[in-house]
Amino acid sequence: MGLIYITGHGDIHMAVKAIKHGAWDFLTKPFGDQALIDAVQSALAADAQRKEQAKAQMSLQQRWDSLNAGERDVFVRVVQGLLNKQIAAELDVKEVTVKVRRARVMQKMQAASLAELVRQFDQLNTETGQ
Repeated sequence: MGLIYITGHGDIHMAVKAIKHGAWDFLTKPFGDQALIDAVQSALAADAQRKEQAKAQMSLQQRWDSLNAGERDVFVRVVQGLLNKQIAAELDVKEVTVKVRRARVMQKMQAASLAELVRQFDQLNTETGQ
């Protein structure tokens, strides 16, 4: 949750510094009750959203972690747009093996479409910085 900075002697420099150091809001006295209520509600809503995003990212990471090495190899190549037979040639496996792994990837990642799988891959790479 964000910090709400309240001061009776604030200036622009102090406000900028507080925000840069993580303050959610900066209120100078005198302020109305509603301003404080709004700041608290806004901080709580942002924190709830951050927690939801973290939970979704953790779930996605757990699904990725559930894939074995062969499934990960197929996943990466599928989202690159390679065809099953191209993947099979690159991995030196039979095309039917690629089809089985691809189906398991879709199931384990809980992806209903290739587009969703690509979005998941992008999210994984965005979070890990890859």
